[in-house]
Amino acid sequence: MLVDVTSAKSVGIDSIPVVVEVSIDRGIGVHLVGLADAAVKESLLRTVTALQSMGFHIPGKKIVINLAPADMHKNGSGFDLPIALGIIAASEQRVLPGLEKYVIMGELGLDASVRDVPGALPLAEMAQKAGFTGCILPMNSAKEAYEFRNLQIFAVRNLAEVLFILEEKEDSSGLLVWNRTDLFDISEDQETDEERYVDFSMIVGQEGAKRGAEIAAGGGHNLIFVGPPGSGKTSLAKAIAGILPPMTAEESLVTSKLYSVVGRHSHSAGLMRRRPFRAPHYSASLPSLVGGGSGDNIIPGEVSLAHNGVLFLDELAQMPKAVLEALRGPIEDRHVVISRLKTKIEYPSSFMLVAATNPCPCGYYGEGDRCTCSEGRVRAYLSKLSGPIMDRIDLQVWIHPVATGSLVNRQRGESSEKVAERVRMAREIQKARFSAETIFTNAEMSGRQLEKYCPLTSECKDMIQRIIDRMGLSARAFTRIIKLARTIADLEAVQIALESGAPPSAGPILPRHLAEAAGYRFLDKRDLLNI
Repeated sequence: MLVDVTSAKSVGIDSIPVVVEVSIDRGIGVHLVGLADAAVKESLLRTVTALQSMGFHIPGKKIVINLAPADMHKNGSGFDLPIALGIIAASEQRVLPGLEKYVIMGELGLDASVRDVPGALPLAEMAQKAGFTGCILPMNSAKEAYEFRNLQIFAVRNLAEVLFILEEKEDSSGLLVWNRTDLFDISEDQETDEERYVDFSMIVGQEGAKRGAEIAAGGGHNLIFVGPPGSGKTSLAKAIAGILPPMTAEESLVTSKLYSVVGRHSHSAGLMRRRPFRAPHYSASLPSLVGGGSGDNIIPGEVSLAHNGVLFLDELAQMPKAVLEALRGPIEDRHVVISRLKTKIEYPSSFMLVAATNPCPCGYYGEGDRCTCSEGRVRAYLSKLSGPIMDRIDLQVWIHPVATGSLVNRQRGESSEKVAERVRMAREIQKARFSAETIFTNAEMSGRQLEKYCPLTSECKDMIQRIIDRMGLSARAFTRIIKLARTIADLEAVQIALESGAPPSAGPILPRHLAEAAGYRFLDKRDLLNI
């Protein structure tokens, strides 16, 4: 007898169907075909043991298991459950009329328990588009698909519950993920923003750096803090994550799918709402940063896991040159393409880069006579902070240590809550501006969109020309100054709206906006030692 069970395989952040075909006929032996990797081949022993633990027998005939399409590599342990169900149905030990209605994934334990598998979210999306009734998934994996209410998402603990659903003899709605009250622990994800992020009010002084952080968050711009040790660079970077607005539904879906395919979803119900904050160590390897893997088992790296969020790179100048230069493409294109001999996978990587670094090896250049480095060493160190990478960073902020008197007599400044409200309103302006586009922030504008949404008056054109000639800026720096000026104008409109009580309405870019935006390009100067 031949039985088909639909499963799936993740390719990038999407899933494609994989049909597990099980045939039992005259002969002997168990044969698994269909380009399966070692984890899938090992599933036979797990599956047989799990079936025997539940009292099922393995037919003494030839069992052929084919994973179709046969020309695509299959990896992972998620095919255990479909294979077990195929053997049960093909050997006619149980009648399973609901088998063709669902997409099924899960790893089997030797006691027939069902364990979590990655990729549940894109699998549910695929099932919805293909017209399946629903999905049968392990407990925590099913929680990822909690918001697919037009599908029947079943959360199962063991093989017995799967058979109960597929036999359709009794009402199984109690196993739907939103009906399983035992799934959700009220203590889950209870970490507050105060515990997760640094509040702006706790950072003493540094008003200029806070202003730069607000502008960066308001338009999704890249930002670097340069300053001596202990000046507050890391604290400011962590505070930025706390003023970003929640993700939109579209942003949340894509980001959640990225975390789902690598098995790093928080297992809270539904999609991710908080923007990701990734902070890899400066010694991170190239594959860990941009993504990699062998064959078609290519997983996203940090630049993709930070999609729609923040990628914080501390000690930027200490990073290997090859790794640093690899950031060029993702920063500019907002996606990364990972190519292998027979596979090419594209992952989104529209992140906000926040970097921090010392200005020299000892860390105290620009702080009076505290620096012990020679001019040559300082030039060599600062040379890492110039060129193509710095060209792609919109805001470059130099931070000086806070005066001792300010530390001793510290006064609480403006809270992150107030800053976050201005950032949220600025993002709302941009959401309305780009409603007909596929982007969300000013920093994502292309050349065509820049021309459409950022027209310059003759006075502004004269000013930007003088700035470029004086500072020797590149064409890329020119466009980034205009994007930054657009965000500064949006924040000014927000401030006017808050003071007047009227809804914010974005005004034109003015010369003062361009002047402030150009002031954040100090690393583009021809002589970096005269900054």
